[in-house]
Amino acid sequence: MTSKLTASLRAAPATVPALAAMALFVVWATDQAGYPVTHWGPGGLIVLALFVLAVGFVGLRVSEIPLAVRLAIGCFAAYTALSFLSILWASVPGDAWEGANRTLLYLIVFGLFACWRQRGETAALLLILWTAAIMGLAAYTAVHLGSASDSELRRLLPDGRLIDPSGYANANAALWLMAAWPAVLLARSARLPSAVRGLLAGGTVLLGGVALLSQSRGSLFATPVMLLLVFALLPGRIRTFAVLAPVAAGVAACAPTVLRVGDHLRAGDVVPGTLHSALLAIALASVVVGLAVGLGAAVESRRVLSPRSAQRARTVLVATALVTLLAVLAGGLAVAGNPVTRIRHGWNSFKGGYASRSTGSRLVSGLGSNRYDFYRVALDQFRDHPLVGIGADNFQQQYLASGRSNETPHYPHSVELRTLAQTGLIGTLLAAGGIGAALLAAARALRRADPLARAAAAAALGGFAYWVVHGSFDWFWEFAGLGAPAFALLGLACALAPAGATREVASGAPSASGAQTGSGARTGSGAHADPGPQTDSRPPSGRRVPRARLALALAAALGALAAAASLAAPWLSQLELQDAVRVWTTSRAAAYTRLDEAAGLNPLSDEAYLTAGGIALRYGELGRADHDFQLALGRSPDDAYAMLERGAIASTRGEQPAAAALLAMAARLNPRDSLTREALRLAKGGKRVSVSDLNRLILLKARQLG
Repeated sequence: MTSKLTASLRAAPATVPALAAMALFVVWATDQAGYPVTHWGPGGLIVLALFVLAVGFVGLRVSEIPLAVRLAIGCFAAYTALSFLSILWASVPGDAWEGANRTLLYLIVFGLFACWRQRGETAALLLILWTAAIMGLAAYTAVHLGSASDSELRRLLPDGRLIDPSGYANANAALWLMAAWPAVLLARSARLPSAVRGLLAGGTVLLGGVALLSQSRGSLFATPVMLLLVFALLPGRIRTFAVLAPVAAGVAACAPTVLRVGDHLRAGDVVPGTLHSALLAIALASVVVGLAVGLGAAVESRRVLSPRSAQRARTVLVATALVTLLAVLAGGLAVAGNPVTRIRHGWNSFKGGYASRSTGSRLVSGLGSNRYDFYRVALDQFRDHPLVGIGADNFQQQYLASGRSNETPHYPHSVELRTLAQTGLIGTLLAAGGIGAALLAAARALRRADPLARAAAAAALGGFAYWVVHGSFDWFWEFAGLGAPAFALLGLACALAPAGATREVASGAPSASGAQTGSGARTGSGAHADPGPQTDSRPPSGRRVPRARLALALAAALGALAAAASLAAPWLSQLELQDAVRVWTTSRAAAYTRLDEAAGLNPLSDEAYLTAGGIALRYGELGRADHDFQLALGRSPDDAYAMLERGAIASTRGEQPAAAALLAMAARLNPRDSLTREALRLAKGGKRVSVSDLNRLILLKARQLG
């Protein structure tokens, strides 16, 4: 087994940098799922370095990449270029640059995994190691919860929902379930050892149980969609059911105890006993399911059943699957009641926003949230900017001006609506074309002769599909710890596609043996070379090929340097900004110096100037604060906060006409903010607005929202 794996690694050497990238994704998963730019910025440089190393040491033959994969890379590259171009028309250029860089990261990740062919063994190795690492992280999270104090539990499970380690409950659930689907789909493969199959199935129960602690309604709705896709599109439905049935039974067995943890926390009860019972239930269910699937796999591998007995077993599984389907449908109808009434209630709760009171489990409390309003604004922006959108990651200011809820979302909470609103119809067509071409290549991998390659392709597609389905109603694009693995899985499925007849030999080019087609003249220095036009044209052609290759290599090197600079500058700027925030209370001058450096490193972002203005206000330096906020508005003219602060400063100085004009503009940019409206009312009434009181109220409001 070891020698076969070693041979596979030699045949697919790009597995090594891909494995290093997978390790990076696990590191991101341990802390905020790679959301801050200080995490994925340097990580992007690492992925870029891995790609360059792969090109340098493994080599890259574009002609050997399947046509569908080349088309996918071209579409994704064009989409990335459009994201960078959107900086030109974005209201907040700094946010657009960050959004474009994140898209660049996903392009590099996809290229790293898709540009070199993989074998079934190496692809399965990548998937098993990644899913095992996420399972280990889930186990560590469970153990950490079991030993946490009551106060720490309330921090880790605010409102009864687990947010550790990503910091966002829905992203937490997606992290576990993105790994669960590849694990359970790999567990179907008879080519894997029975112990590995058992561990994968048991680990899937662990991931599902820990995901339930986050009580993500998005995961609840994404799961049946995934089941439909898996059974409708993937071959081997009986094998799928044979593994999914015990896994689903294990998750269902521990679900009531697990969900009780969040219910008790929301009710204000002390939960250590309930939590320990839930963790014990998850552990027991994982062990039982793992042993059951491993034992079944061992029986299958030894082929102890006769062909007739095997056929009977398949018949029993088919009958069990049908009975299970009918039972699930009947149970769903019994719980949900009249489906028409339930759908109407769900739509009304979806449009109505958060319910003032909710009883029982959050998972069945309806669809109440502000996503309907987010989607309305996103579609309005697409209608107003249909071709190229409003710019990457430029949703927040539009929502402040046009939204109806009290939330201030940075993103539309849907990967499809993000694409439509921020990059328009052109961006949507490019993104859809890239994904469609990649799925076409992956579909060819599902038809390979190698069963393990087929299983690995199906598993990789399962993880990517979950990210897309759940991300259709959440902001997972912005979590690099979710988006990068998703594009890596899609690229891995593409790398398993069989190579077609891609090698092309130009007419009249020398063959591998050195013979020239056509006149029969040899390529050597013989005296009988034909002095005709064909002979005269050959040496210049021979010189043009190296020059073309040199130009291509130079362009690639410049592109890599530009990508590295684009990824590094905002990251280094953010580091300087964080240093300034750490030292401003002890060294004001040092903080200002770091903020000036941050502004220079990121010439598009207004964040350094906003921070400098806030520090100046704390020290009573109204002149400097006003200047910094003016500089911030020079970079982002529609920044409501900077406009509000400048208006308050002008009012404190007694410049009431200027204050009223600035505050009126701030109110137009953020019409639902009560503090802005009150400051404008005071300024219009001839009263002074105290900038210190205003900032104290802003800080109090931020703490309340937090």
